[in-house]
Amino acid sequence: MTPLVQIKALKNFGYVKAGDLGGYIEQESNLSQKDDCWVADNAKVYGNAEVQYCAKVSGNAEVRENARIYGYAKIYEHAEIYGKAEVSGYAEICGYAQIGSNCIIN
Repeated sequence: MTPLVQIKALKNFGYVKAGDLGGYIEQESNLSQKDDCWVADNAKVYGNAEVQYCAKVSGNAEVRENARIYGYAKIYEHAEIYGKAEVSGYAEICGYAQIGSNCIIN
């Protein structure tokens, strides 16, 4: 795995202001640049995972492998999303939840 890098907001959106430091990603494709999605705190997104649209990943959450988070979904606390899992809509995954394999939550 390539080392994770901390992100920095390039624009103002929602509660995020340009220059704010966020969570950690492995590669640019982990976080969409054209939407209002965000990775905050100590959250990590890596592998081929993607965060898109208005989704938020925060706390100590991890999104990895081929997982996809989009819509207005929120992943936080210590939740882990992995495999080919998809979380979308207004779903909120938190606590120590683990969502994996081919699971789809909308």
